[in-house]
Amino acid sequence: MPFNYKKNRPWIENLSIITQLGLTMVGCIFFCFFIGRYLDKFLGTKGIFVAIFTVLGVIGGGIVVYRQILEVTEIKEKDNNSDNGFA
Repeated sequence: MPFNYKKNRPWIENLSIITQLGLTMVGCIFFCFFIGRYLDKFLGTKGIFVAIFTVLGVIGGGIVVYRQILEVTEIKEKDNNSDNGFA
């Protein structure tokens, strides 16, 4: 039974968007976590920078994901309007 891409295209596009959002969020958090970890080792502190930078990673990741969601919904609205004859 071959995979029918045309039939499953909306489902696959939504899955790819969700995967992209999750990876973006995780990437931001891990990046900030490791920066905080490096600073803690470098400065000899015990976890303060890990905590601060992890919170900043969560906030920054949330902002980036929010912007990506707005971009995707804006593109879909433009596509729907162009299909209806509106520009």
